[in-house]
Amino acid sequence: MKRIGLLAGSVACVAALALTGCTADTEAATEGGGFADVTLVDALPAATQPVDEVTWAIVEGEPATLNPASSANLIIPNLCDNLLTLQPDFSIEPGVATSAEFVDPVTFVITLRDDVTFWDGTPVTAEDVVFSLRQSMNPLSQWYGAFALVVPDAEAGIVATGPHEVTVNFVAPDSTFRDALAGQGSAVMQKAFGEAVGDAVGTPDGGLMCTGPYKLEDGGWVPGSEITTTANEDYWGGAPLVDTLTYTFVSDGSTLATALTQGEIDGAINVSPASRAVFEGDGAGTLVVGPSTASYSFGPVSATSAAANPSIRQALSLAIDRQQYLDTVVNGLGYVQKTIVPEFSFQSMDGASIYQAGYDALEAPEVDIETAKQLVEESGEDLSTPLVIAVPAGSTEFQQTAAIIQSAGAQIGLDIEIDAMQASDFGALFYDPSYREGIDFVATQGYLETPGVLGYPSLFLLPAELGGVFNWSGYANAEVTAHMQAARTATDAETAANEFVAAQEIFAPDMLQVTLAGTYQLTYLNSDLTGVTTSIAAYSSPWALHLGGE
Repeated sequence: MKRIGLLAGSVACVAALALTGCTADTEAATEGGGFADVTLVDALPAATQPVDEVTWAIVEGEPATLNPASSANLIIPNLCDNLLTLQPDFSIEPGVATSAEFVDPVTFVITLRDDVTFWDGTPVTAEDVVFSLRQSMNPLSQWYGAFALVVPDAEAGIVATGPHEVTVNFVAPDSTFRDALAGQGSAVMQKAFGEAVGDAVGTPDGGLMCTGPYKLEDGGWVPGSEITTTANEDYWGGAPLVDTLTYTFVSDGSTLATALTQGEIDGAINVSPASRAVFEGDGAGTLVVGPSTASYSFGPVSATSAAANPSIRQALSLAIDRQQYLDTVVNGLGYVQKTIVPEFSFQSMDGASIYQAGYDALEAPEVDIETAKQLVEESGEDLSTPLVIAVPAGSTEFQQTAAIIQSAGAQIGLDIEIDAMQASDFGALFYDPSYREGIDFVATQGYLETPGVLGYPSLFLLPAELGGVFNWSGYANAEVTAHMQAARTATDAETAANEFVAAQEIFAPDMLQVTLAGTYQLTYLNSDLTGVTTSIAAYSSPWALHLGGE
């Protein structure tokens, strides 16, 4: 790291909670598992001093692409702005769009700022936004689910209705669409660049043309090595203080912990809880714990595997000791979570009391080996060959997760093998079916990247045409689909909440994801730096916009 005018002895916000710009909450342990007694910080105070260079580690490994319509990672939000901006506290503010609202139940109007330009200086137009949204509306895009109720003909569904106005037409009301625009599914890309580059958009050779606070220039991505980005001095939200932000890829938790604490790397988001003691010792920086919607879980990846049978998943759930998981895997930086949708996701929503009552009514995880054995015996599945669970190689917590699942399976008659996949292969598993061949389960740390309760479960529960892009097990429950769709198309918050709770009552026991623990956002940052978003909002917002020295 090279800095200009750096002041020594800066203090991370987690140790100075009264500082302006820092939000913190202390979550106390609650009956039934609850939150751990930790101080949560959603953002560090904005930097005031410029810095020449910052090196940032991406723990998920090198991305397959930087095309926001094709992937989600922590680099894209600093390159490509969304129409609406997700704040560190998970609230939504205007972004490239000054407003984005339904003007009637099926007509959504987006009004754009008139002062936003791409990195090459050309202004953002309504046609650029139409182009970008249509990319995400493609069924191959992971954001397709957000557009599932848009008029299917893209030419009629998303249209420019003025120089700075875009209208989205729906076949039914959609209570989730505005929230989704705070995610990368609304990332704005330049139409002319996209059409010229074609399928190479977001690759090392093709590059990008976006509006974000950092620019990816020709040659900025050296495959297998690093991605270098530079400050966008003309950024509409004010130029960042870091001149060069370089991303390096370190998926081995122990290696990363050493590099961070010795100051060889300046920061990383989503660091391993297994290294908690190292991060909290003497080192170059500070571990910051932020609020999150993330959870550790595992789920089926095949419709023909025994893993697709709810009884097998229920049996494994009953055989896993959640307290052991909290103690050994997340190192105390987690809490018991009953189902796929965490409580944090609905705390600020209208109808929160209804969502809370529905969550409270769910059964808490418990250990019951005898019932688990009975479920396996009655499943009717051929279990003569081992079930294979995929985890990312180099991740201590996922290695431990797989070992716990394997041990639990052994207790109830399930032979489970572990496939530790290299980071690039593991990432490809989610988008390329060929990488899922021979795999029965995948262990993940999932999260909701924008507010709302419907988005994450919809990925696993609904038919593909309604957004179930990760419904690899072919789950189909007409009642669940009906309640989920009723929640989505409801025009009042109470109806939406009641319909979701009705769906959750059915799908939670089916465990399309076997939730093991809710977790926090863990960020390690060099003590000379400040300004990053430390909540789960980092996945959807330009978390390095205010990065720099104090």
